[in-house]
Amino acid sequence: MMNDEIISIKLTPVFVPFKKLIREVMDASEGKQGFAMPTDEPWQGGEAIICQLTTKDDHIGLSENLVWLPETGVSPNQIIDAIQSELYKYILGKNPFNIEQIRYKMDNNVSKNEVAKALLDIACYDLMGQITGRPAYDFMGGKCVEKIPLTALIGLGEIKTTTFLVKSFLKSGYKSFRIKLGRKIQEDVEIIEKVRDIVGPDIRLRVDYNQAYSPLEAVRSIKAIEPFGIELVEQPINKNNLLGLVYIQNRVDTPLFTHESFYSIQDFITLVELKAVGAVGVNAEKPGGITNAIRVIIYAEQRGLGTVIHTQPLGIGSAMHIHLATARYNSLGYAPEIFPQMYEDDLIEKSLISSKGTVDVPEGPGWGVKLDEKALEKYATRSSIIIER
Repeated sequence: MMNDEIISIKLTPVFVPFKKLIREVMDASEGKQGFAMPTDEPWQGGEAIICQLTTKDDHIGLSENLVWLPETGVSPNQIIDAIQSELYKYILGKNPFNIEQIRYKMDNNVSKNEVAKALLDIACYDLMGQITGRPAYDFMGGKCVEKIPLTALIGLGEIKTTTFLVKSFLKSGYKSFRIKLGRKIQEDVEIIEKVRDIVGPDIRLRVDYNQAYSPLEAVRSIKAIEPFGIELVEQPINKNNLLGLVYIQNRVDTPLFTHESFYSIQDFITLVELKAVGAVGVNAEKPGGITNAIRVIIYAEQRGLGTVIHTQPLGIGSAMHIHLATARYNSLGYAPEIFPQMYEDDLIEKSLISSKGTVDVPEGPGWGVKLDEKALEKYATRSSIIIER
């Protein structure tokens, strides 16, 4: 009989730089970020924590959460401290299949800290797959599609750079694009008009302002680009201005969704009930893991809202979000924004297979990927922290 009790937690903070081309695009933009978010913190690569949960039978479940202080609000050290000082109590000695009880205990005993909880929650799903030899999507609803259509992400830059990237992704087979905007309203219009002219009428376009505007400016910009056929608008104003989102959504035809404003199920419910959004943007780490992400997607569907799975993770996070996407595919309505191609390494032994704007659902136990231990050692920013029972 298998012993599924979790006996250790291993946490490794890492930093993986962007590929050379991505760095050049970032360096050429204001703030070296590739978007218009009003922050002094440059975005030069993926800072993440890799989590490994081990059972008595030596099964290992993996998870990965990206961390960027202007968005997550917590640093890797703070996340590690939350797990090391408190959250470990509700994982060590527990069975990963009892994930609902694990979530219940974590939520009752530690307020907020959703990104830290997510690391543990997500690793439990991989662990279920490793123990049973089944893919993780079996524990989220089963596989709905073999391939996941992806959205190409285009950073904020000069029109020449933007059009070059759009043409490249279009040639590669992408049928959905997210374009960063937010420097000036007239420039927003020029960019979208040019992009629409390149891609034609049938390609889906969504835009992301990264909190660049005031509510009045956001309404002006959105209404100015709506004639070019925009399916979604992401985070046009400051993440804390929920009533401003209500103001905007009441005055534009395009559904809004948020990234920086959504970190918990409570945030999500508030946004929906205020009618501040017309769609939901979710990545598994923000509402606290797979368990809560599924709840969000189901609730959104019940309210008649589509969901965008959007994140730019490393390999483990990409595989995890692909499993989530296939399991809940019929509830989404929008092509996911899973974009692992940005980094110089993905920290997995065999990279995910993508072609023609789609990515294959990885097969095998759990996420269907294996951690590259040499790459982990190379990109680690400090020694791993091991918490044992």
